[in-house]
Amino acid sequence: MDFESILVDVADGLAVLMLNQPAIHNGLDEHVCLEIMTALDRLIMRDDVRALILTGAGKSFCSGAKLGDPPAGNGASVGQRGAQMMEERYNAVVLALQRFPFPIVAALNGAAVGAGISLALSADIVLAARSAYFLAPFLPRLGIVPDMGATWYLPQHIGRARAMGLMLLGERLPADKALEWGLIWSCVDDEALMHEARSVARRLAKAPAHSTLEARRALDAAAAQGLAAQLDYEKERQRKLLDLPSFREGLQAFLEKREPIFER
Repeated sequence: MDFESILVDVADGLAVLMLNQPAIHNGLDEHVCLEIMTALDRLIMRDDVRALILTGAGKSFCSGAKLGDPPAGNGASVGQRGAQMMEERYNAVVLALQRFPFPIVAALNGAAVGAGISLALSADIVLAARSAYFLAPFLPRLGIVPDMGATWYLPQHIGRARAMGLMLLGERLPADKALEWGLIWSCVDDEALMHEARSVARRLAKAPAHSTLEARRALDAAAAQGLAAQLDYEKERQRKLLDLPSFREGLQAFLEKREPIFER
């Protein structure tokens, strides 16, 4: 796939989408967001993709939105134009990642700043190099709220108190502390990052094809309702999932003491 701001490679069932503007620390703008969404749409249509790795080139994962006033136009203010850009491009990327039918592993090769935090946390599993860190400078430096879902992701992962501290103080959160806080799955040596990301992605790719979407939807439902409602949600999902071929294969493999092989 040929793009200007990203690189996309597919091999052995794994797709790697790399933000590829290291000179500007892989900042996001409308064009980059459009390329990401285009790449995701194309990957969904391929029969040889089972999982996606999201990473960055150079020393940064993503420095967030490229700074500079969003251009005003057609009588719209900077704020109005910025909100339009968010709806059409930035927020659309987050929603596209959430709808992506295959597991997503974020491999943080470096800093995840601003909207880069949200991009990373849109993945199902987040691995970080030891040199990586998170930084949310929105409020203390710019007077604007974290966006692209950061105000939803952060408290969901680490609780209100820690999310509030990150948002108001704008301090770096190193990868090892992010692991300690439960924000990420694993912290590894820099040189081992992509090897570990590929290993995790391969494991995820072996699961039933619907597993990732089911996990996302179950956790989203749990975050929005009480225990009784969630118990009912689980019951209704099992009503459908227990009748699928994947459950029969998994059960048979368990009884035969072998690894299950799921249809694609």
